[in-house]
Amino acid sequence: MTEKETLDNVLKKKVEPMIGSAMHRFLGITVSEISEDISDRIENNPLISYEIDVSVHFKTAKKLFKKEFLTRLLQSHYGNISSVARITGLNRRSIHRDVKSLGININKTRKDMLKTDYYQKEAVDSILRETFDDYRYIIRPKKLQKMYENVSQLSGDIIKELPALEMTWKEAEHEFEKAYLKKALKKYKTIAKTSRNIRLRYETLHRKLKKHNLLNKKI
Repeated sequence: MTEKETLDNVLKKKVEPMIGSAMHRFLGITVSEISEDISDRIENNPLISYEIDVSVHFKTAKKLFKKEFLTRLLQSHYGNISSVARITGLNRRSIHRDVKSLGININKTRKDMLKTDYYQKEAVDSILRETFDDYRYIIRPKKLQKMYENVSQLSGDIIKELPALEMTWKEAEHEFEKAYLKKALKKYKTIAKTSRNIRLRYETLHRKLKKHNLLNKKI
């Protein structure tokens, strides 16, 4: 079973029933579309536990992302360079070079892992709230408020079930660019303003937006 299939299996067999149970408890009804929407949003956000900061210029943000990406892999594989090289598709020499150039401390503390959990929970919180907002016109506000009040507990339960996804660096780089540019375009509204603020040439940004299917698309 591939990692994507594992995630899909967890979402369908554990997360969706969990959300359905919460809805039945607080709303008195179960709306399958809500559970499915939440699952889809989690599945389509593989970098859910990473903070994507668009106040940082694109090239700097990408460098910081690579540092965090490699650091987490090194943490979860006890600093084994060979294992990280196999997963990322990078050779050992490249990993050693990145560890040095990015200032990665392989012996990261447990505090850093708690930081990862924090960002993942914040992301799931946001997905839950955004999804509930989409259904506020068909569910009575007083009932829906109960769901909002229990978002923190529900998101905590969800992330306990989510499997750790491992990606090659090429896959991670692709997902980072897509997430960063989508968030930047949402913040700065136009391609021209986005280009200026993230310090990417207009033509380069336009090409990347096209590559990630973000042109003429509601963000």
